Amino acid sequence: MREVPDFPRPGVVFRDLTPVLADPDALRAVVDALQDKIDPDTQVVAAVESRGFLLGAALGYGWRYGVVPLRKPGKLPAVSHRVSYALEYGEATLELPEGAVQPGQRVVVVDDVLATGGTAAAACSLVEAAGGVVTGVSVVLEIPALGGRELLAGRDVSALLAV
Repeated sequence: MREVPDFPRPGVVFRDLTPVLADPDALRAVVDALQDKIDPDTQVVAAVESRGFLLGAALGYGWRYGVVPLRKPGKLPAVSHRVSYALEYGEATLELPEGAVQPGQRVVVVDDVLATGGTAAAACSLVEAAGGVVTGVSVVLEIPALGGRELLAGRDVSALLAV
C-alpha cells in the first residue's frame, strides 16, 4: 500500500491500494481473505466505484456471486435509487442500477477503504432501498480514527487491515 499525502485535498492522506492490486499474489491473497469473511448465504456483491469494482468482480467470478456496481452520478442509463452522503473531504452521491438488486437478495457491500463510513452506509442504504438484505460490509483497509464503524453500528463489518 502506498500513502499519498494531501490527496485529494490538503491534509488528507490517501491510502492507495494500486500496488496490492497490481501484484497477482497480493491480489489473490486479498480476495481470498475477503471471501473468508463473507456470509456463506450471500448471493450478490455490491461493489463501490471504483476500486470496489475490481475486488467485487474478482469475488463474483471466484465464488459465483452476482456483481452490482454502485456508481457515481451520470454513469448509469437507468437508476433505481440514489443517495448523497458526506465524505472525509466533501460530499458524494452513489446510484444503484435499475433492477440490479432483487427484493430478498442477500448482498455484501465491498470497497477498498472504510474511512468515515459515509460511502459504506450509503451503499447499504441503496441495497436496502431496492429490497436487498445486507449481509455485511467488507473492506481491505479501515482507518479506525475516522470512526466509520460507528456509522455502520449494528452491521457486520470486516476489514483485513486497520491503520
